[in-house]
Amino acid sequence: MKILAKNNFKTWKKIRYFNSKKIIDQVIKSKLTGRGGANFPTGQKWKLSYPVEYLICNADESEPGKFKDKFILENNPEIVIEGIMIAMKALKAQKCYIYLRKEYQKFENKLKKIIFQNSPYDIQIVIGAGAYICGEETSILNSIEGKRGESRKKPPYPAEKGLYDQKTCVNNLETLARIPLIWDKNFDNDLMLFSISGDVIESLILEKKQGLKIGDLLEETTPINPKAIFFGASGGCLPYNKNLILSYSEIEKKGAFFEAGIIVVGQERSIPDICRSIIQFFNEENCGKCVPCREGNFRLLQLFQVIKKRKWTPEEFQMIQDLTEFIPNASQCGLGKFSTKHLQNAIKYFPEEFKKLCK
Repeated sequence: MKILAKNNFKTWKKIRYFNSKKIIDQVIKSKLTGRGGANFPTGQKWKLSYPVEYLICNADESEPGKFKDKFILENNPEIVIEGIMIAMKALKAQKCYIYLRKEYQKFENKLKKIIFQNSPYDIQIVIGAGAYICGEETSILNSIEGKRGESRKKPPYPAEKGLYDQKTCVNNLETLARIPLIWDKNFDNDLMLFSISGDVIESLILEKKQGLKIGDLLEETTPINPKAIFFGASGGCLPYNKNLILSYSEIEKKGAFFEAGIIVVGQERSIPDICRSIIQFFNEENCGKCVPCREGNFRLLQLFQVIKKRKWTPEEFQMIQDLTEFIPNASQCGLGKFSTKHLQNAIKYFPEEFKKLCK
């Protein structure tokens, strides 16, 4: 795997005397895109943000089905710190915060040691409290400031007014880990980490190119009688088709959102039951600030609890469909906007499973 290359800070030694423009231009040329889900060109983000006071490494990996950042921290934390150093140099950042989810606190001492031995910059580690919402780029700002972990209205964006009201750039951990690799002659922006779990022989991490078929991706971990693929909790779901192309454009054409967390669902499982679990997740993990998301997901959970006792009435099922449209359209941040994508897709592609639950 390219992401596991022991670079020994060679890229940093090569470019540490470069000016910001030269570094940012090379990142733009590489066509590296963010690995947090948005897929925005990293170099363009840096160019628009430059200069910043703060850089934030988002290591609050809390999406169900995702464990790629953990894999990097376990196997090659040095490349993360090197990527941070290059980013701070390029952006003229005065300070970086690594926002580490509570469950990843075991990596803190190792990271501190690497920072102490190699970094000329002020890099600090902040341990989150285990809140999924703090993976959202404005909620992470509030959490670091010691405030309630909830989203902020945009604009202003973090690049305009971020941490402590100063210009801030927020990058995903895998994005920063790929920065040192850009100066490798064989750098390939299409390479990304996939977290594979669910109804498979073995859950694992694979580094593959975007654009491959799902059947080819799963060759190394045999799926067990698959009927659906869920893209984490927020990316939605699609019927399993071994020829499904895993790219942002192809998945979006089908109404879902491409996420690196691939959850395989077998034939014997109930799609509505899985949706109920995801609804419960969003009901518990939303910040509570935004009424459409807070009350909408709570109402969805209530409606899904009904089928434990009886079938839905036509009015109740219609309400479920209405809420899947209302919540994302009225919510403030990405959590709410993508919290019903799974249900929209499930009703569209697996209608018979839902019809069985209606009177």
